[in-house]
Amino acid sequence: MQRLLPDPGPLDGDAELAGAYRLPAGRHLRVDFVDSLDGAVSVDGRSGGLGSPGDRRVFQVLRALSDAVLVGVGTAAAEGYRPVLPDSAVGRLRTALDRPPVAPVAVVSRRASLSPVDQLVTDAVVPTLLVTCAAADPDRLAALAAAGVVVLVCGEDDVDLPTALDALAERGHEQVLCEGGPALFAAALAAGVVDELDLSIAPLLVGGGAGLLPTPLAVPASARLAQVLTEDDVLFTRYVLS
Repeated sequence: MQRLLPDPGPLDGDAELAGAYRLPAGRHLRVDFVDSLDGAVSVDGRSGGLGSPGDRRVFQVLRALSDAVLVGVGTAAAEGYRPVLPDSAVGRLRTALDRPPVAPVAVVSRRASLSPVDQLVTDAVVPTLLVTCAAADPDRLAALAAAGVVVLVCGEDDVDLPTALDALAERGHEQVLCEGGPALFAAALAAGVVDELDLSIAPLLVGGGAGLLPTPLAVPASARLAQVLTEDDVLFTRYVLS
């Protein structure tokens, strides 16, 4: 892995890569995506088709540095999400970086669509969190709570993301990694809660698809390029949102 901006030079190991992405103490929401040169965020419905060894390393480092992983329920289902476990690659990296070996996954679903028998629930070492709203079906909420899910009701008719981030911070999860999908990213931008976009750009042209943001924003969000890394013709960018 090579750093192009700032301070060009090699990043020789996971510790140096983690140093490139480590944040100062305090609340922070970073969003992680991989897309193609033409803006596609998946191949055949999954982001894995855009990935590379370097992208997987960055993905693992970002998870290792986070207090919690925030993801939309549709993305969690499409990508076959599993909990962060101590003996996983991310868990071992967290330990090597003197972090707790596990971090919770927080699933965002207005309708509380997470299943109580999903592997995110049944295999979790620390409870999976459900971020939902008061309009969700109370029976679904009760079933998830009975299965061990921590239910966070944030908002009335829809999920209120600022309230959700407050609730996560109150539980000690200040530095949150959002892994999408595009609808959740758009909602977070509209709510003004995104601090950073970590965008991996794969050297592929895919065609079709809705892209990183499926609908126009009411007000375009401006960003400042803070870092660029590269490996195998993939660019790993960090943009700070203003």
